Amino acid sequence: MQTPATQPDGAAIHTAKLLSSVRITPESSREEVRQMTFETDADVAAEVGSCIRILAPGQYGNRYHTRLYSIADRDRSATGFRFSVCVRRCFYIDDFNGEKYEGVASNYLCNLRPEASIEFSGPVGYPFAVPADPKVDLLMIGMGTGIAPFRGLVRTIYEKLGGWKGRVRLFHGAKTGLEMLYLNDANSDLASYFDQPTFKAFHAVSPRPAFDAPVALGEALAKNAAEVWEIVNSPDSRVYVAGATQMLEAIDKAMAAMAGSLQAWRTLRQNLAAQGRWVEVLY
Repeated sequence: MQTPATQPDGAAIHTAKLLSSVRITPESSREEVRQMTFETDADVAAEVGSCIRILAPGQYGNRYHTRLYSIADRDRSATGFRFSVCVRRCFYIDDFNGEKYEGVASNYLCNLRPEASIEFSGPVGYPFAVPADPKVDLLMIGMGTGIAPFRGLVRTIYEKLGGWKGRVRLFHGAKTGLEMLYLNDANSDLASYFDQPTFKAFHAVSPRPAFDAPVALGEALAKNAAEVWEIVNSPDSRVYVAGATQMLEAIDKAMAAMAGSLQAWRTLRQNLAAQGRWVEVLY
């Protein structure tokens, strides 16, 4: 294995080969989301929920265009370390001229074919750790591709660890049912755990997706307020949040109603974060 190159910040640069790229939203969906599995011979100490920094080809004289992606799954094989990331093909509208442009990193990745190589660095952080005590309650709140690390967590605790005694509650938001990752017609991995007595999943969609109405994530939390609040306040529970930054406003509003005021909720959230019991990865 060759000595890896480094970035300006000193982080080592590794290479990985694409093993598979599978669309996990139906073809009829407006959103293209792919689960991509790579293999590297680098010594990478990455866990589910850790982030890696993808180094896409740069633009305008820059060597790289970097983006962080959460590891949705990981394993070791006879030939190296394998990891999967969940990638949504993104586009953005230029505020100045109103034109639509491709997201650099996401389109680079989604256009790759098996056997292609990428450069990456990391892992960066390890936010969503599995607690040592299997009786701990887990509350996971994800939006869009933010569900990827939670799928890995669920698989870990029920398959690799053999089960979980605490309550495991997953709230997942998406524009429509077609975009409900790992719970749609193209891929329904999470449905495999519905028979686990400690696992429940709750879905939230946009009431008017054609008009870009917000996903009703707050409403889903509010409908289950009694249990959500019980879990938040149960001893050593964990609350894990992943997805777009905008989702935090809906979560705060729902939690503030449970706490009695926004200030009371913010104080509690700060205390939970200080204890390592509230962890969020937002983009």
